[in-house]
Amino acid sequence: VQLVESGGGSVQTGGSLRLSCVAGADVSDYCMGWFRQTPGAEREGVAVISAGGGATTHVDSVKGRFTISRDNAKQTVYLEMINLKPEDTAMYYCASLRATRWRDCASYLGYNYGGQGTQVTVS
Repeated sequence: VQLVESGGGSVQTGGSLRLSCVAGADVSDYCMGWFRQTPGAEREGVAVISAGGGATTHVDSVKGRFTISRDNAKQTVYLEMINLKPEDTAMYYCASLRATRWRDCASYLGYNYGGQGTQVTVS
């Protein structure tokens, strides 16, 4: 599935950004997730959401600050980020996973990346 991420930018500590990920096909049967990566580091799972949007999970470091959501009618997944910190600086990627069990979605494993990412820089 082709994915196009947008919404990144440069903000000061404490600032906010809203990332968007538009899918090139119907992803209403897919779990969707946001991942991030800094140079020289492993890609890290940030948040995932179930196909219907009823279940979400966020990595501990972003809980209370980031919120994942989706609009299947628009084939779009969002990541609302508030109170950004310098350690949130990374390239952010959207990814999809066709899975029927929530525990598979929430594992952050096996996701397919289909975009170029969007850079978030917090200073």
